[in-house]
Amino acid sequence: MPAVTSAWAVESPGPVASGPLRWLERPTPEPGPGRLLLRVRACGVCRTDLHLAEGDLPPRRPRCTPGHEVVGEVVVAGPGVTGLREGDRLGAAWLAGTCGRCRHCRAGRENLCPGSRYTGWDIDGGFADHIVVDAPFTYRLPEGWRDEEAAPLLCAGIIGYRALRLAELPPGGRLGIYGFGASAHLTAQLAVAGGATVHVVTRSARAQRLARELGAASAGAGDPPEPLDSAILFAPAGGLVPVALAALDRGGTLAIAGIHLSEVPPLDYDAHLFQERTVRSVTANTREDGRAFLAEAARLRPSVRVTRYPLRQADRALSDLAAGRITGVAVLMAP
Repeated sequence: MPAVTSAWAVESPGPVASGPLRWLERPTPEPGPGRLLLRVRACGVCRTDLHLAEGDLPPRRPRCTPGHEVVGEVVVAGPGVTGLREGDRLGAAWLAGTCGRCRHCRAGRENLCPGSRYTGWDIDGGFADHIVVDAPFTYRLPEGWRDEEAAPLLCAGIIGYRALRLAELPPGGRLGIYGFGASAHLTAQLAVAGGATVHVVTRSARAQRLARELGAASAGAGDPPEPLDSAILFAPAGGLVPVALAALDRGGTLAIAGIHLSEVPPLDYDAHLFQERTVRSVTANTREDGRAFLAEAARLRPSVRVTRYPLRQADRALSDLAAGRITGVAVLMAP
């Protein structure tokens, strides 16, 4: 077991241009009962990591290491871990632990557990060369996926899958996607594969081209060309909530996929909510969501558009994400 782990930590939350991350070394923690020490092979860079670095998400512990789309291999298994051995490749995702006892956990809604913990927020995450995780909250990864392809599946993919399910898209329905980053570009492919007509709304010309390449019926900065049965808001822009609701047909549903959203303007009942339109949030995911999505990904093999960065350039990756210079998803690669 390595004595020291190198990692990025959120030193002073603030605008990414101010340099909120610091590269440091800390003693490698030993995995306790039911836990694993993983050597990080790749880690996706999520907008949630940017929110944490910039202080939109208040840090839950000092000098926390971001990163929750982790592909790693087992170095040491703690006491009580069975069925896993050194060298096994696993994924660690956003949901890091729950109480397992509350009414939400017992009802299969562990994403709503008041005691839930999150990788890269409550525990140190994957912007590091090693990470300790709870074994029951890891995933076996589909065969044939390179590390950099598998990493984004663990949040961008899983959260998009849950958002698509909560958007209640009918068979062959019309789906609007607002914002087209890491999660959206995977979710769009799931919807198209299921027979949906997908309309993407994004200001980025590069993202518009990618959306059309991946099967979107339209991609532009204006309103979709037809009423929508369902919509998913991936962009953290509250101003788009009334825009998306107004684009829904009667009985349509808007799912808001982000953990952070800017202020939502006042809604007009007749224009945005009447005729049984629904707006709902998406809160994390359950492990069943993760297992179901990874099985679906293994079956459909969606294209994952990756921009690779060395681990030591996580600060540059976040800067590029903040500036909209990444099309698809950024992934940090181990040395």
